[in-house]
Amino acid sequence: MGPSQTDQKEESTTNPMQTTILAATLICLAIFGFYAGRTRALSLVSGRASKLHSLPSYYGYYLAMWCGIPSFLVVVGWMFFEPVLGEKIILSTLPAETVSDAGEMLSVLVNDVRNLASGNIVSREVTPEMTAAAEYYSSVNRTGFAGLIVVALVAAIGGILIGHRRISERLKARHHVEGFIKVFLVVSSMAAILTTIGIILSLFFESMRFFQLVSPWEFLFGLEWSPQTALRADQVASSGSFGAVPLFAGTLLISFIAMCVAVPIGLLSAIYMSEYAPKKVRAITKPLLEILAGVPTVVYGFFAALTLAPWIRDTGGIIGLDVSSESALAAGLVMGIMIIPFVSSLSDDVINAVPQAMRDGAYGLGATTSECVRQIILPAALPGIVGGVLLAVSRAIGETMIVVMAAGLAANLTANPLDAVTTVTTQIVTLLVGDQEFDSAKTLAAFALGLVLFFMTLALNIVAQRVVKKYREQYE
Repeated sequence: MGPSQTDQKEESTTNPMQTTILAATLICLAIFGFYAGRTRALSLVSGRASKLHSLPSYYGYYLAMWCGIPSFLVVVGWMFFEPVLGEKIILSTLPAETVSDAGEMLSVLVNDVRNLASGNIVSREVTPEMTAAAEYYSSVNRTGFAGLIVVALVAAIGGILIGHRRISERLKARHHVEGFIKVFLVVSSMAAILTTIGIILSLFFESMRFFQLVSPWEFLFGLEWSPQTALRADQVASSGSFGAVPLFAGTLLISFIAMCVAVPIGLLSAIYMSEYAPKKVRAITKPLLEILAGVPTVVYGFFAALTLAPWIRDTGGIIGLDVSSESALAAGLVMGIMIIPFVSSLSDDVINAVPQAMRDGAYGLGATTSECVRQIILPAALPGIVGGVLLAVSRAIGETMIVVMAAGLAANLTANPLDAVTTVTTQIVTLLVGDQEFDSAKTLAAFALGLVLFFMTLALNIVAQRVVKKYREQYE
C-alpha cells in the first residue's frame, strides 16, 4: 500500500504540470494560427493588403479562433463531465454493501476515494475496498487525461487546417471576429445576470423552507431572537425564537454610527485635498489616508475590542453612564474609521473629474473657493459622491469581524449606542458555523436573513438612484 500511495502522490504532483503544459501548448498553437492566418491572407494578394476585405490582423484572429475555440470546448467539456463520470466509476468499483452502508454520507465516501487517489488526507480509516477503488479511479483518470490531451491537440490542429483553407480574398474576417466578440460579450453578460438570479433563487427557496417552519409575521416583526433549537423534542426550549427586529435594529444602529463618522470626515478630506491642499501636502496625505483601506478588518476588531471599547466603558463610568463592555458605539466608530478611505478616495476622484473650465468660470465671476465648491463642484460631483457613500454603506452593512469583536452577539432591541447589539451578517455567520443540518429552522434562518438584507440593500440603491437622478436633472 505504501508504494501505491507514493506513486499516487507523484501523479498528483505531475497532473498540474501536465495541465499547464497542455494550456501552454494550446496558447502557442493559437499564436501560431494568428501569424499563419495573417501570412496566408497577405500571400493571397501578394502583400497588397488593400485588396483584402479586412485588415490582415483580422485573418490572424480568425484562424486563431478556429484553433482556440474547439480545443477550449473540449477542455471545458472534460472539466464538466469528469466529476460526474468519476463519481460513477468510483461507485461502480466499490462493493454494494459499502455503498448502501454509507447512506447520506455517500458523497463523503466518494470524496475520500478521490483524496486517496490523489494522495491527500481522508476522513476515515482506509479499507482495502477504498484502496482498490482509488487505484482503479486513478488509472481511469490518467487514461482519460491522456485522451483529453490527444483530442484537444487534434481539435486545435484540425481547426487550424480548416480555417487556413477557408481564408480567401473575399472572406469577411472582420465580421466573423466581431461577431464572435459580440457573442462572447453577450454570454459574459448573461453569466453575470444568471449568477445574480441563481443567488436570489437560492435565497428565496431556502427562505420558503424556513417560513414553512416559522411564521413570516413572527420573523419580520418579532422582538426576540433566540434561534437555539433543541436536538430532541423532549428538551427544553426546543422551538426557539426567530424575531429578527433586534438584528435589523442593531445593523441600522451600527451602520448609522459608522456613516456619521465616515461621510463627514471622508467628504471634507476629499474637498480639502482636491481644492485647498498644496500638491506636496496632497502627495503625502492621500496615500496615508488610503492606507486605512489596506488594514485587515480583524486588526480594526482588535483595536475596537482592546482599546476603544474599554476606553468608552471607563469614560462612561467616570461620568456615571452604564456602558457595556461591548457596545454599538465602539463598533460603529471603528467601522466608520475603516470606511473613511472608501468615501474619501471615491469623492476625491469624482471631484477631480469636474472640468477645470467650470472652476475657472466661477472664479472669473468673482466666486470664492468655498462658493465654487458649494455651488459648482459639489452639484456636479453629487452622483459620484452618492455612489461612494452607497459603497461605504454596503461595506458597513456587510462587515462582520468588527461587530463580533466589539459589539458582541447579543440580540438586544435598543437604540442606546452604549448597549451591546449584533447585526444580520454576524448572525448569518453564527448560524452557519460548524456542522449544521440544513433542514432545521436554526440553519434556514440564515437564508431568510440574507433575503431580507438583499431587499434592504436593493431598496437603498433604488432610493439613491432617484436622488441622483433628481439632482442631476436640476444641475443639467
